[in-house]
Amino acid sequence: MKKDIQIPEVENVFMAVVKEYNEEFQCDDWNVYLVNDGDKALEMAIIVSKGYDEDKLIETSVMRKTIQELPANSFAKVELVQEELFKLTNFFNTSFFIGNTMYDKKYVFEKNTIKEGALRRIKQLGKDGIVAK
Repeated sequence: MKKDIQIPEVENVFMAVVKEYNEEFQCDDWNVYLVNDGDKALEMAIIVSKGYDEDKLIETSVMRKTIQELPANSFAKVELVQEELFKLTNFFNTSFFIGNTMYDKKYVFEKNTIKEGALRRIKQLGKDGIVAK
């Protein structure tokens, strides 16, 4: 039964949007990263993302990404986000295993919060970005 399923709180794992220079296309890109700041590897991470604006009844298509293993104290690029989507609320549902335990968390970037003025240094990435709530 559902009430018997225990999903513990996620710690030391977060999503961040980072502004990076793309050498190939000679422009700035905004990329989303999954960061594992814990001391154990994440296994079978599944990330489902979508952007929406409830007021204007706008939503993007659903994107899915799988990361088989994300070692301890590491990160992985999940996807490129186009600047046009910053006016929407963007969420990333993330599920993964540590050992035999399943974890699940929804990370949200509220509309208009991804912007130059909100960039802060993310030490785990060594880059400037915005961490999801």
